[in-house]
Amino acid sequence: MIKIYALLFSFLFIGASISVAQPYASWTKTELKLNNGLVQRTINLPAEKGSFVTTSYKPVSGEFKYFVPSSGDFQFEINGTIYSGNSLWSLTSVKQISDTRQGDGAAVTLQSSDKKIQVTVNFLMYPNLPVIRKSLTVKNLGNEDVSLESVDVEKFATTGYWASTFSWIYTDYGRRKKIGSYDGNMHDALVVVHNMDSDAGIVIGNEATGVLKHTTAFWNADEICSGLTHKNDRYPFRKWIKPQESFETPQVFTMVYNNQKTPEVILNTSLPDFIRKHMGIRLSELKEKPTFVYNTWTPFKEEINEKLIMELAKSAADAGMREFIIDGGWQANYGDLRVDTIKFPHGLKPVFDYIKSLGMKPGLWVSVGSASTRSQVYKDHPEWFCRDKNGNIANLLLAAPGFEHIQSACFSTGWKDYIKGQLLKLALDYGLEYLKLDFSVVTSPYIFDKEKSGCYATDHAHHKDQRESFYANYENMWKLFDELHAAKPNLFIDCTFETMGGLQLIDYAMIKHAEGNWLSNFEGDLGVKTDLRIRNMAWWRSPAMPATALVIGNPEMQDAGWDLHIKSLAGALPIMLGDPRKLTAPALKKYRGFADWLQLMENRYQIMSFRQDLSGFGEPMEGMWDGFQRINTDTKSGGIVGVFRHGSPDTKRIVRVKFLDAEKTYQVKQMDGKVIVTQTGKELGMNGFEVPINKLYDGELFEISIQ
Repeated sequence: MIKIYALLFSFLFIGASISVAQPYASWTKTELKLNNGLVQRTINLPAEKGSFVTTSYKPVSGEFKYFVPSSGDFQFEINGTIYSGNSLWSLTSVKQISDTRQGDGAAVTLQSSDKKIQVTVNFLMYPNLPVIRKSLTVKNLGNEDVSLESVDVEKFATTGYWASTFSWIYTDYGRRKKIGSYDGNMHDALVVVHNMDSDAGIVIGNEATGVLKHTTAFWNADEICSGLTHKNDRYPFRKWIKPQESFETPQVFTMVYNNQKTPEVILNTSLPDFIRKHMGIRLSELKEKPTFVYNTWTPFKEEINEKLIMELAKSAADAGMREFIIDGGWQANYGDLRVDTIKFPHGLKPVFDYIKSLGMKPGLWVSVGSASTRSQVYKDHPEWFCRDKNGNIANLLLAAPGFEHIQSACFSTGWKDYIKGQLLKLALDYGLEYLKLDFSVVTSPYIFDKEKSGCYATDHAHHKDQRESFYANYENMWKLFDELHAAKPNLFIDCTFETMGGLQLIDYAMIKHAEGNWLSNFEGDLGVKTDLRIRNMAWWRSPAMPATALVIGNPEMQDAGWDLHIKSLAGALPIMLGDPRKLTAPALKKYRGFADWLQLMENRYQIMSFRQDLSGFGEPMEGMWDGFQRINTDTKSGGIVGVFRHGSPDTKRIVRVKFLDAEKTYQVKQMDGKVIVTQTGKELGMNGFEVPINKLYDGELFEISIQ
């Protein structure tokens, strides 16, 4: 029976608005078509026994010459046997599927010719966006456990010579450009392959978790592949599937485009729109996003106590801070999560009550996956902890003085439910609104021996061996975060890069389960070097990652150039450390002015949900100008712009603001409300306005508002 769904749409391309009637998938016995009015993909279905290959994938309008008409579509290994779209399959079924975020598409179920494996290929498309999101569900039809490895969720065969020879590959969050073959790593949540000769390319978003994501371009063949790490990679993925059970892979999303001289337009429009509206990230669920955060770590480290925290809280509140986070040092030991009663003789509750009485949301640092050998939980449950390859309890974090007594828990054991109970008590009993969850869980950012990672135990419930422990422990940690959010929906979880297991690592898996990621510890008053690092880190990770998820430390409140710290941080999540008690009354008043302005901008434009590159300004670096904009591209009501001179000999620059309503009139205002210029959205995008900065190192923030 032929099943065809009509597609009704009016078509405009990237950045425009279209009206599409779902569903987006139609099929016959031999062909599946995906089309949402922007992109279309055609897949050959095996009528009896045959291949499952993509025969066409392109924008609806215009040419696209990247792929050959026989892309293998996917590939994985089961017990060493390779299965791909080019293998022989029998078609079992095709059905329409959807998700809770406007995704619509089809699921194609296939059976392998050896009748050992069933695979369901899941495709989803979304309204108004050139996105196809895909996952595989692999079912074991046999009678024994099987090992799934080397999974390519997407596998495109490209045209020989031209694609591989002349394409730029944008790696490392889509920011580092290279040419030639590329074998990706943990930082490749986003890769772009772009051919400037044909003004066309493909955006590849990998939603795999932590160190287990893998994307390649022209590496072993004329192919672009994305999915999970292979069995010979540094941290190989493995999943043991029991008889008659299934495993669904993480999703990979792709966007093909043409008529674009660079990828910048799609990276600043369609990509963040998809992430914000349809990926299911936690920040989009959060009703109130933080706008100005204080954290105690620098300079106090663990030398904190009740009196100090009370004093810091009063000064931080005077400065206009909205969140107050107590970092490490409050606990008697790692693991038990008991309060150090010498430092806090009355416990933490009166401290948190005081913080709340000052109008701030309280937060706390917690080691989520480690325990001291002195802790009661370690003594009672040594079976909950990771084992090394010699069978000894392991420290996955850091082999350094001061860490000898720290051991790493395995989330495939009862530890997950234990730590959940402890965190829920802190969040619910103390009214915590922010948890900074730290320390390594799967791998360490500081230990580069791949043998010293994961858990080698063979008696833990959710993993059979060390390789399977990587994925199992990440997934159980994400479940923990989800359960915390279910109990406290507005909880902000800051999942540090240490917890992620790689230096400055953040990815799509994380932002679907946590709100933020502590990306750095820039220590000491380095002056304008600190500001450059802040802006560079924010630029580097965005627009692939939501800017508000980028928690960048450790600028200090009392630094000589603290106002430039705040201006720089306005492009990410504004967070300050240091000692606010050292600030004068005028300085505290000035701080509150920044805090109130940032909150006002959030109230007016929801700036913490947006960030785009500032047209004509590139990577922040010495001797240059740089900038950002945080314009609400949904309402086009306005937002903010940050502009910075960092050692450039030029004393002024023209600033052009994109993505506004071309016909509406906007005012550009200084922070004090003074109007600099009044122009239409079209004029601001084409002509812009002049920004003079006389100091060699300085910056300015502006409000863009409808007149």
